[in-house]
Amino acid sequence: MTMSEGPRDRPGDAPGPPGRFADDLVGLDPDDPEARAFAAHLDRMERVGPTFTVEGQLAGVRDFAESANRADGLRRLAAVVLVTLVLLGAGYVIFETLEVVLRTAF
Repeated sequence: MTMSEGPRDRPGDAPGPPGRFADDLVGLDPDDPEARAFAAHLDRMERVGPTFTVEGQLAGVRDFAESANRADGLRRLAAVVLVTLVLLGAGYVIFETLEVVLRTAF
C-alpha cells in the first residue's frame, strides 16, 4: 500500500461500510434507524457468553430489563407482573428465613 492509497483502495477489499452492514445486511442503509435497530438486534442475538457465572446471570438480567424497557402494551405489562411476582417471592423467602433465625436465636 502506498501513501496515496486509503484503506479501502487495496485490491480485494470490499467497498462499503464495515461491520454488520458489509457482512449480513448488504444493501441496507447504515444511516437508517430501523436498519441500525435490526443490526443491534442481530448483535444481541449472536452474543454468547458464559451464563453459569455471576456476570453471565447479571448480563441476562440486563438483557431482560433492556427488552422490557423497549416493549410496550401487553408485553410490558407481562414483564412488570413477572418482576413483581419475583420480588414478592424473594420477599416472602427473606421474611420466612428471618422468622426462623429469630425464633431459634431467642
